[in-house]
Amino acid sequence: MLSEIFSFRFALDATVLAGASLWSLALYLGFSPVSEWVMQQLNRWFNFAERSLYTSSEEFERTRSARESQNAFYASIFSIVPFLVIGGLCNYAVEISLGRSWAISMGVLACMGCGVYELGRRSQ
Repeated sequence: MLSEIFSFRFALDATVLAGASLWSLALYLGFSPVSEWVMQQLNRWFNFAERSLYTSSEEFERTRSARESQNAFYASIFSIVPFLVIGGLCNYAVEISLGRSWAISMGVLACMGCGVYELGRRSQ
């Protein structure tokens, strides 16, 4: 199906996707204050960018709560992107240094360690 849409082929390795996803989850959990900060900054930027689209302040104020909720949702979704990029780089570094067989194992260990850290950090 994708070959009908795109005129070229690209190969995605399942272990690379799994390893990068595990590393990004670990980083997202381990650096949760950073992820919250990224989410707030994206939310601010989305609200600012959307404000510039309205010429009437009455129309802007009438639909404000719905748009702010939608922008908060989009900010939470897009806040994952930097962690996916850094997680891919971490996975690549592990594959280069330790080999492909360690990439997913180290990602699972990082997820478990960062999950325990996050649970301990929130319980204080």
